[in-house]
Amino acid sequence: MNVRLERSQPSLLHAMTAHADMSRAIRITAMLFVTVLTIVAAQVSIPLPFTPVPFTLQPMVVLLGAAALGSRLGASAQVLYLAAGIAGLPVFAASPVLPQGIARLLGPTGGYLMSYPFAAFVAGYLAERRFDRRYLTSVVAMGAGLAIVFAFGISWIAWGAPHSGLSVALASGLYPFLPADVLKVFAAAAVLPAAWRFLR
Repeated sequence: MNVRLERSQPSLLHAMTAHADMSRAIRITAMLFVTVLTIVAAQVSIPLPFTPVPFTLQPMVVLLGAAALGSRLGASAQVLYLAAGIAGLPVFAASPVLPQGIARLLGPTGGYLMSYPFAAFVAGYLAERRFDRRYLTSVVAMGAGLAIVFAFGISWIAWGAPHSGLSVALASGLYPFLPADVLKVFAAAAVLPAAWRFLR
């Protein structure tokens, strides 16, 4: 697979709203929509007995939203999500231990949450370089974003507040989630190429 990083191209959002001159109102509305989708995905949370990290649909929403919005808007949507959580709004996944608010970023899932703007930026950046036009390159873009989510999450569990160590972090923050998340990446990667084909 020969992949080149080309010059930035219009995101899917830009292409869909080309006739509306990509007004500020449309950009803000789309960004807010992805933020709300992230909040909704957090509520679809399945706690697992052997790890403090719940299973959620958030990574898929973060990556898909960023690929559709582009790097800056995608990252901004996740910054807004974190800001709402820090302000104490009930936007994070349910936790039997930690309350909503900034304390959640200091808990075991803090690394995953803080990774979202960075993962969104990378996925959006690659999408702007036409990685979202074909299935295989779309998998690469989504996979790169997912790798950032796991890198932040595992590092935080291993060396952040809990001081658990790498082996514990991998056992509780990577291995239980990797198979399902890889499947989600393969499924999500099909959405953007299909959307571009529909536009054409």
